[in-house]
Amino acid sequence: MSEPLDLHALKNRQMTAWASGDYAVIGTTLQLVGELLAEACDLRYDERVLDVAAGNGNATLAAARRGCVVTSTDYVSGLLERGRERSRAEHFDVSFLEADAEALPFEDASFDAVLSTFGVMFTPDQPRAAAELARVCRSGGRIGLANWTPEGFVGQMFKTLGKHLPPPAGVKPPSLWGVEDHLKQLFGDNAAGMNVTRREFNFRYRSPAHFIEVFRTWYGPVHKAFAALPPEGAVALDRELTELLTRLNRAGESSLVVPSEYLEVVVSRR
Repeated sequence: MSEPLDLHALKNRQMTAWASGDYAVIGTTLQLVGELLAEACDLRYDERVLDVAAGNGNATLAAARRGCVVTSTDYVSGLLERGRERSRAEHFDVSFLEADAEALPFEDASFDAVLSTFGVMFTPDQPRAAAELARVCRSGGRIGLANWTPEGFVGQMFKTLGKHLPPPAGVKPPSLWGVEDHLKQLFGDNAAGMNVTRREFNFRYRSPAHFIEVFRTWYGPVHKAFAALPPEGAVALDRELTELLTRLNRAGESSLVVPSEYLEVVVSRR
């Protein structure tokens, strides 16, 4: 009989992975996603907005630019500091708080809108995280999410990482948050409605080698994977990622432009 999954230990390992490297180097390139999500949620001036698993604050800044009263949370303090730097540079008055997406330190119905761009999808306990998003959002409010799909480039990249470093048995893949039926199960009766739009984000780098260099240096999960593998394993992972990037590249040999599908989700809170 297999051992029960230790979600607390898994979360600590994930926290260590995201704290390694510097996600902000990657995150700042994804700002467009936060802006589109803020528009999809139709954010209004003075609304109370929570950004969950905010990273370096893409959705945070998008909401602040629309006049919202924003609280930005993440369980990696270094990423929150990156968000603070960006907020100060644009002269926004944003609250930053270290917090676990599975145990948000807020009262029920505290926010008009709750956002997460490529963040909450990585929580180990998916039903609990979804329940927390719904709990802190008022009735009639919106929960806005951007989640990579299993079929898109990032979903395929994580599958490739998993081939070389298999996740613990029983762990649900984060890309399930990019499956509409799974989202309906997660939010259940808390959702009065759900609007789902398939979008693509274009990763733009010089070449597959440039992409891999940046991600293995700065992007926590890729950084940790390469660090954990023996030399021959790292070579094999590099080769498979290069093949994936080359196959999906739409820029020819002169550059690298790789579209990655994600779901833009707006849940209307019951």
